[in-house]
Amino acid sequence: MRALLVEDDEMIGRSLSLALEGAGWSVDWVRDGVLALSALADGGYTCALLDLGLPGHDGVEVLRRVRDRGDVTPVLVLTARDGLEDRIRTLDLGADDYLLKPFEFRELLARMRAVVRRRDGSAHSLIGGAGLQLDLTTREVLVDGQREALTAREFALLHALLERPGAILSREQLEHRLYGWGEEVTSNAVDVLIHGMRRKIGPDAIRNVRGLGWRVVVM
Repeated sequence: MRALLVEDDEMIGRSLSLALEGAGWSVDWVRDGVLALSALADGGYTCALLDLGLPGHDGVEVLRRVRDRGDVTPVLVLTARDGLEDRIRTLDLGADDYLLKPFEFRELLARMRAVVRRRDGSAHSLIGGAGLQLDLTTREVLVDGQREALTAREFALLHALLERPGAILSREQLEHRLYGWGEEVTSNAVDVLIHGMRRKIGPDAIRNVRGLGWRVVVM
């Protein structure tokens, strides 16, 4: 899964990026509000982590503009501002959650999982259908109730497909979800990943639509 980190503090941004990547996320890190708006306009993010005290446009303005243009990317505000009015204002503008600095990294991951579940329309950690489900908490796939471990990229791929069951996602769309800025992507990276996935979840679970991309059909 891919996250946008909007944080102007060098030490916080670097440490959070490394920690999130270690937890299996692809992370794009920007340091001001103008770049944040540009990155979000490109789309493809599972969620955004937004500081409020930013150069260019502050976090409140970024949030306002993002929601005004209809962008529903889950936004988790990370800030040292602990005033009640700040919390009310950002939540009313469309923030999905609000976490005060300093925070425990495990809590951040749990809150990220929670906002993603809500975006997927589920109060539970499982998405998908009866025969094929993805556990957002354990990052495992359930095939007819049997659990299989997934790599970070396998999890991100299946999550992208199960968000829109039946919809065809192109190679470019999948690459956009799997890889962060600056990561080298080989021409057959998605094909290799899907080939490996089929050994775990069955040969017919991820279907190729020739010339268009791939889709998952769940019952």
